[in-house]
Amino acid sequence: MRILVVDDEQLLVKGIKFNLENDGYTVDGVYDGKAALELFRENRYDLIILDLMLPEIDGLTVCRKIREESNVPVIMLTAKSEGRDKLIGFEYGADDYVTKPFDILELKARIRVILRRSGKTSGRSEEYIEIGNIKADLLQRTVYAGKEAVDLTAKEFDVLATLMRSKGKIFSREKLLAEVWGKDFPADIRTVDVHVRRLREKLEKDDANPEYILTKWGVGYYFKAE
Repeated sequence: MRILVVDDEQLLVKGIKFNLENDGYTVDGVYDGKAALELFRENRYDLIILDLMLPEIDGLTVCRKIREESNVPVIMLTAKSEGRDKLIGFEYGADDYVTKPFDILELKARIRVILRRSGKTSGRSEEYIEIGNIKADLLQRTVYAGKEAVDLTAKEFDVLATLMRSKGKIFSREKLLAEVWGKDFPADIRTVDVHVRRLREKLEKDDANPEYILTKWGVGYYFKAE
């Protein structure tokens, strides 16, 4: 597994790099947004750890540019803990958020969860789900709407797969948050709304009148049964 760590605090990057390399990861570290994009375009990474506040190019812009070219999972690091900042990060395509200062064990746990859900670990069976015009390959983590490939972030795919696996079942926002991000993930439930809205924009012919990802008002979200 190859991981890119981007933060303007050089000691922090070196500390993360040391700890992850001890766990067997290959880790590259850079200290500004411009260098991060250059390395991202030169190499293939399984995960990127990205600070929000960076010189040259800020972290949100870096995340947006990465997301335009790849669905590689992105964990954002930030000293800010306000829910609005986290929602903006998710809007730009981040898959997870860790607020500084953090425990390295927490970061390692988040990395393992994301890599496992991204299909980067062994043990996944070859499987796909097809409902109506939407087909999701759970092994390759690819999605098609008709014949057109749809580029999803890791978390968008996890939300979609969770809903499609249990078609017709209504998930509350709290339940979806626990299923996809983990029950102990300290996120605002509006995070779920952001991801559902982005899925509708990417998958539905008319996201204002969705055909597949539906809302049960006052209850939650569900994927239509066949």
